[in-house]
Amino acid sequence: MMPLPTFDLAQPRLVEDAIALLTEAGDEGRILAGGTDLLVNMKQGIESPRLLVSLSDLPLRGVTATDDGGLIIGAGELLDVVAHHPLVLDRAPAVADAASRVAHPQARRMGTLGGNVCLNVRCRWVNRTTAWRGALGGCLKTFDTLCHVVPGGRRCVAALSGDTVPPLAALGAQVEIVGPRGRRLELVADIRDKDGTHPLTLGPADIVTAIHIPGSPERRLSAYEKWAPRKAVDFPQVSVAIICDRDDSDRIAAMEIVVGALGPRPKAIRKLDQFIGDTLTESLAEAVGALVVKQVKHLPNVLGEPTYRQRVLGVLVKRRLASWS
Repeated sequence: MMPLPTFDLAQPRLVEDAIALLTEAGDEGRILAGGTDLLVNMKQGIESPRLLVSLSDLPLRGVTATDDGGLIIGAGELLDVVAHHPLVLDRAPAVADAASRVAHPQARRMGTLGGNVCLNVRCRWVNRTTAWRGALGGCLKTFDTLCHVVPGGRRCVAALSGDTVPPLAALGAQVEIVGPRGRRLELVADIRDKDGTHPLTLGPADIVTAIHIPGSPERRLSAYEKWAPRKAVDFPQVSVAIICDRDDSDRIAAMEIVVGALGPRPKAIRKLDQFIGDTLTESLAEAVGALVVKQVKHLPNVLGEPTYRQRVLGVLVKRRLASWS
């Protein structure tokens, strides 16, 4: 049995009040959205905030269509709603698919889109009990100065575990942030840091209030691929979002591929411009899959043998592109 540590809970009704509470608490405060990840981490001693500021009473829900064919989704919208909402299914199907594959139904009915975008990173050496980590000797993210994944490493390489981040990053989505500096927009990929010790670039009093997804070309193909030992509950061991835009002649006009579950940040695959003007064929799918595998490096930071995970990634990319040919 792992009881929660002692903490104070605040439930403001205004965003301004939430910012003020978080500003006063500083590093001792945390935002509580659905709590499906944070509360577990607190039980395991990974996080120990003095104050939790709940966003449940703030007006952060809703899915709105924009004039350019895009969407604005409230950060407090439940993952289950995002997965089944007609507008999301029509305008951002890869995001809907990713939301539908987060954990299990109970978690999706508690967890929020903003919470998944800002989800803490995971590592097989970190996400354990305090007793387990203490026996091992801790790590960079907890209470030591060593890394069990990369011996001698000076930066935490715990893996991005949010399913919705790769498709949102591939779509060029932005998060709307409200904080002490006012209101601003930043790309989803840009709020994720390279160091898993502090995986978000957000300040302690910054609140993600909405996700803005730009409009899509008419002939866009998109997909989210995830591999994990079980089809429910498990965090991804391999995750990738694939976006392919076609012209009127069915030739590739643009392609974006973003890989998750590697390190703290999503990784955008480079050199995809070489395929612009080509048609989708099995040979092209194989070439793109090989390019993706060449550019990524899986680490033993999550369960699953790295070489196998890398091979699975290439197969997932190849199969998806071949299915569109």
